[in-house]
Amino acid sequence: MTTLPPPSTKKLGLVIDLDTCVGCHACAVGCKEWNAGGFAAPLTDEQPYGKDPSGVWFNRVHSYEIAATDFTTPAHDPGEQALNFAQSTSASACSSNAPLAQQLAAQPAMTLHFPRSCLHCETPACVTVCPTGASYKRAEDGIVLVDEDKCIGCKLCSWACPYGAREYSHVEGVMKKCTLCIDRIYNEKLPEAEREPACVQVCPTRARHFGDLGDPESKVSKLVAERGGVALMPELGYQPVNRYLPPRPRRAGETDKPVEPATESLDTAALPPVLRWLDRVLSR
Repeated sequence: MTTLPPPSTKKLGLVIDLDTCVGCHACAVGCKEWNAGGFAAPLTDEQPYGKDPSGVWFNRVHSYEIAATDFTTPAHDPGEQALNFAQSTSASACSSNAPLAQQLAAQPAMTLHFPRSCLHCETPACVTVCPTGASYKRAEDGIVLVDEDKCIGCKLCSWACPYGAREYSHVEGVMKKCTLCIDRIYNEKLPEAEREPACVQVCPTRARHFGDLGDPESKVSKLVAERGGVALMPELGYQPVNRYLPPRPRRAGETDKPVEPATESLDTAALPPVLRWLDRVLSR
């Protein structure tokens, strides 16, 4: 079985903002387009226009409908920390402004888009179960990769990964996974602004961020600290590097007051002569 390197101080990973992700799948498509000719190329699809298309996707986006919930009731109260009250108002403000606190606590229905890819764990189970050493973790930056020349397609890594981040290519008979676009982030021929994963580059809402999560002074580490970023299923003990920023509390709109249509008045006397004539003609 493959051994893990000593923990590295540099931990490259992704920070995904669930508050601004709109589920457009641009990250999945951009990743697939880039990796078709990148480090783990080629990504092969089977019957792309057939009745049962299948293929390899390093990024997948799942969408969930979350029902409206009144967290002020004891049965559903997760606590102020889970609601991230601190981001919108302090505990004292909640106690002094009861309507605002109730509005924040009563969460309306919403759609949550959840992107999923390899989390580049500190102690990845996919690496330790690999019988050939094909799955390995880089000591210099913590990225988990697959050496396809050594991979025998036994799928042990996919069975061991609790996050479902491994992809098996039926055409090539090997396992594939997210590489954090290692051929981009270390490519000195690219402009520095483009040395980040393809999924980060194409995200239209800037919901994806890339950087060194082992450096507390990095932009991504500060973002995680400010927004209360969380790891995915940390109780499993694999110590995933990637972080998710929870959605901010939603405020329910006022439904009691009827919505009045907007009115707009035009001062024809202030218009130029040609426009006044045109207004008279169109108003007939």
